[in-house]
Amino acid sequence: MIRFILSDLRRLWAGSLVVVLLVALATALGVSVVLQERALRLGSARAADKFDLVIGAGGSETQLVLSSVFLQPSPLPLMPGEVLGKLAADPRVDWAAPIGFGDSFSGYPIVGTTTMLAQNLSGGLAEGKIFAREGEAVIGSAVKLPLGGEIKPMHGSLEEGGETHTELVYHIAGRLRPTGTTWDRAILVPIQAVWHIHGMEAKEHAENGAEDLHDHEHEEASADHGHGHHGKADPDAALDESWTAEAPGLPAILVKPKTIADAYKLRQDYRSGNTVAVFPGEVLTNLYATLGDAKQILVAVASGAQALVAASLVLVTVIHIGQRRRQIGALRAFGAPRGAIFGIVWLEFFFLVAIGIALGFALGYAAALILSGMLSQTSGVAMPVGFAREDAWLAAVLLAFATILAALPAVLAYRQSPAQALRA
Repeated sequence: MIRFILSDLRRLWAGSLVVVLLVALATALGVSVVLQERALRLGSARAADKFDLVIGAGGSETQLVLSSVFLQPSPLPLMPGEVLGKLAADPRVDWAAPIGFGDSFSGYPIVGTTTMLAQNLSGGLAEGKIFAREGEAVIGSAVKLPLGGEIKPMHGSLEEGGETHTELVYHIAGRLRPTGTTWDRAILVPIQAVWHIHGMEAKEHAENGAEDLHDHEHEEASADHGHGHHGKADPDAALDESWTAEAPGLPAILVKPKTIADAYKLRQDYRSGNTVAVFPGEVLTNLYATLGDAKQILVAVASGAQALVAASLVLVTVIHIGQRRRQIGALRAFGAPRGAIFGIVWLEFFFLVAIGIALGFALGYAAALILSGMLSQTSGVAMPVGFAREDAWLAAVLLAFATILAALPAVLAYRQSPAQALRA
């Protein structure tokens, strides 16, 4: 029987190929949606795991996480610098790292921060050393710049007509190990240098210099203040990371609590009207819940496409059986029992659909890999694509459906009498 089926499939290779491709494309659509959504969720969750607690000025919690954890350019209000001094002296805090952004170089965001964050972000350096002077920088693993290279910070971005700062040129001192996060594409510089080149040396200048930390307000700052509040920076100046209440205003502070209990207490203490404290993972969970409807829509679209393919296959099958009536009649005339005819037709069709499903899983996986690679290239977030246990249930459901679908042409062939088939 197997030899007969294989011979039959070779003879009808064109129609068989159409059936396999239809099933494969429909399956690949559904599989790629599931895998890509999971990769995006896992990748962003792993990126958020790098940071225990984020504190910022009162406002959108989601925007605070997107800007500070994923380095998405967006305006953030500044909180008083005294918050940093208070956190640095808090016995519940292991370390607190301020971050400031708004500048870029060659498409890479420049983030002002501390040696503590640079040392703890990736568990050490791949090469070089941590910045120790205002004119030094540490780059992420995905930044395509050499050690010792020059970085001329630009306010905003080149696409928006950003202005290059002339106050300071950074030199690359080290490169971080890969983290699988957006920070792999970041250039880390001393927050002290960022404050100085934006004219924010003292607390009273924080409000006036706020515009210079946000690239979206470049035009407004230029119109109101000539070219904004630019200051002076000494590339050889030593770093002073002893934070006091006189620190300039900040968009966000990344905090490493000593214990889980301390993390919850700190979050409670800094969820006042002036500041907001969030767990990035918790914010992402709420964001996933909001985006859940979008996933359901995509799954519904994929399911609709699969239903259309199934209907097309039924139509193709009925036509196919009609064209094979003489062959079926001849087999019955030579003594082939109805059960054998049913088995031959069912196995042929099930084999084609099963091959299509397997090919669809492979195509869906490949599509998700390509799409995740493209997203990772632009965002810096590593998105792991892989199958999970629930995907086996999806394969089982599709195969069960194939079993039922293959029974339709088999039943049509089973009910066909030899006399009727030979007269056709």
